[in-house]
Amino acid sequence: MASTTEAAEAADAAEAVLRLARELAAMGDAVAAESVRLARKVSLLIHLLEEIRSFVARSGGQSPGVSTSLAVNSSSSCLADMALALEAVRRFLLIGGRQNAGESSNADSAAKNLAIQYQYVTWQLEKVLGDISYEHFEISDEVQEEVELVRAQLRRETTKDGVANLNIFQEIYSLLSLTQSEEFKRQCSVKLEKSQVESTSIVDRELRDIVTLLAEVDGKSNCDAERMTLILMDRLKKIIHTDLSKNEKAGTGSSKLGICAVEDEKRDSLVIPEDFRCPISLELMKDPVIVSTGQTYERSFIQRWIDCGNRTCPKTQQKLQNLTLTPNYVLRSLIMQWCETNRIEQPHRSTGGRIRSDGTFHEITGDKSLINSLVSKLTSRSTEEKRSAAAEIRLLAKRSTDNRILIAEAGAIPALVNLLWLDDQKTQEHAVTSLLNLSIYDHNKELIMLSGAIAPIIQVLRSGSMEARENAAATIFSLSLIDENKITIGGTSGAIETLIELLEIGSPRGKKDAATALFNLCIYQGNKLRAVRAGILRPLIKILKDSLTCGMLDEVLTILSVLVSHQEGKVAIAKANTIPLLIDLLRTGQPRIRENATAILLALCKKDSENLAYIGRLGAVIPLTEVVKTGTERAKRKATSLLEHLKKLQIL
Repeated sequence: MASTTEAAEAADAAEAVLRLARELAAMGDAVAAESVRLARKVSLLIHLLEEIRSFVARSGGQSPGVSTSLAVNSSSSCLADMALALEAVRRFLLIGGRQNAGESSNADSAAKNLAIQYQYVTWQLEKVLGDISYEHFEISDEVQEEVELVRAQLRRETTKDGVANLNIFQEIYSLLSLTQSEEFKRQCSVKLEKSQVESTSIVDRELRDIVTLLAEVDGKSNCDAERMTLILMDRLKKIIHTDLSKNEKAGTGSSKLGICAVEDEKRDSLVIPEDFRCPISLELMKDPVIVSTGQTYERSFIQRWIDCGNRTCPKTQQKLQNLTLTPNYVLRSLIMQWCETNRIEQPHRSTGGRIRSDGTFHEITGDKSLINSLVSKLTSRSTEEKRSAAAEIRLLAKRSTDNRILIAEAGAIPALVNLLWLDDQKTQEHAVTSLLNLSIYDHNKELIMLSGAIAPIIQVLRSGSMEARENAAATIFSLSLIDENKITIGGTSGAIETLIELLEIGSPRGKKDAATALFNLCIYQGNKLRAVRAGILRPLIKILKDSLTCGMLDEVLTILSVLVSHQEGKVAIAKANTIPLLIDLLRTGQPRIRENATAILLALCKKDSENLAYIGRLGAVIPLTEVVKTGTERAKRKATSLLEHLKKLQIL
């Protein structure tokens, strides 16, 4: 049996990890965008850590059917790994804060270093979350869903700049627990002697730089970093040699870290290394990108190839699984180093363009001087000037994606968010509508969230003009299309309540905007409970009763179909006396209305004999039989299932 001391230590560890997460969640307010994103993700893990703490407190870390000592050890190990990951996040936020304060002398180098550290801490946090056993800690379904959304976000953050460093991350992570062991020190002493007589290649230097950066966020000393570098060089050499042989057989032009031929001796005449040339143009690459088959090309040439309708790799003739062009930052860095060493002009990437969602390159056009001028006026002392500038930005943002990109790049979003706090309702209206139009471009959704827009948008929802309130609701709907934002918005005080209020007393358009926003938010399990407890059923039932005049039946039934999947929502819907209203809709509704009404009735009656008997007494068999004959395919399936349940009940 595990001792009381071990259980107490597990409880203390759970409390410490939760305290650390809360501290980190508050650290992202005054630092760089990456830090804000990371702190926000940590804040979304607080519910998970609260449930782990509660589990450990009531059970001492022991799961049913598992030996006490093994269970406590499992809990302690998980909490220790989580603590390490969160400590790495803390160090990253502090490093980012120093850089944001301008303490770095080389801004470009510091930004690149920070990007590598950000990729590592997100990778480490996602890995730790993936090792948590929901079953062991008895984590609720709502929190599991929340954690999986965070993990998905972390995976995207980890891989959005390529996967070149992930092997190194894995190796470094596996070495962390060994840095104090005698075996680790013995291996290092042997390799240290060997390294003193070997020349240091560009790859070795780059690896050493990366290890030093990661050791910094992991709280390791420079001595530990040097030791880890020596072992990693030996381990990764095998990976690199394997990749090189594969590339030679396949004829590939380049790859990730260490696969470029960087240890060539200087030749008598300057020759561009083959790996630095684009296989299409045979020229030195200035913006190398990787296609899905693993080959690297100059962006402009491979983009032209794709834009001509080609869907194969020019070199291998393999089919491209997707058209994504991933920047090869490591190769570009090596090309820049080579240019500097050989004293030739360094290539510069083309600017002023963006990659579309389908991977194609698009040149951004627009009146930058006009946009910059308008953005500067958003912070004018004159309310009239602010209002006029916001109105013009509102129209520009509505016109084109290019304008949305340029307006955001000019710094308009934080200024527009600040305008939402003004007492002037017309300025509020222009500002929130500008944000709505800007949010159509997906990248701007993140910028709006990072600018702290939700609280002032809720304020506009509460007290703005009716048009401003309508557009505020539409903005929340747009932002909530990103899964992570559903959690953040739903957890913001007053968000769901003010939307419910607009659904109840708003204009016809305001009610529709509120309904679509609430539906989207309630896709996330945790928000279903919040909405039910905030009183969402009251306006929904009112709209059902006024179905002939309100024209919102489809929206209401869609929301109910989402809420009924939560147990508390199911109970509340039944208690609100919705079943007779739903059966009436089976008799009189249009095909889609009947389909949704049938689906909700089936959900209410599954594993609930009381509700099933109730719809039988209300005469649901006849309209359900009619749905089976004339309804949509989905409605027929639902109605057939419900009739089978009724038949079984009668037999019983």
